[in-house]
Amino acid sequence: MCRSIKTLRPPAIPEEATEEDIRAAALQFVRKVSGFRAPAAHNQEVFDRAVDEIAATTARLMDGLEVRGAAVRTT
Repeated sequence: MCRSIKTLRPPAIPEEATEEDIRAAALQFVRKVSGFRAPAAHNQEVFDRAVDEIAATTARLMDGLEVRGAAVRTT
């Protein structure tokens, strides 16, 4: 569906996804499903709210995922 959204969990990326990574993925998702790269002024609020909600949901998902077989880091 959204080929430009990258996988945000290891081992696809070497470390935890940043807030910036999560927000970028949420923005790409909202752009794809809405069909707008940049919404008109009268749609900006709902567009931004959708990005915020999807980013928050994604962050909760990432926090809750258990990736089995992933290398354990020792620092």
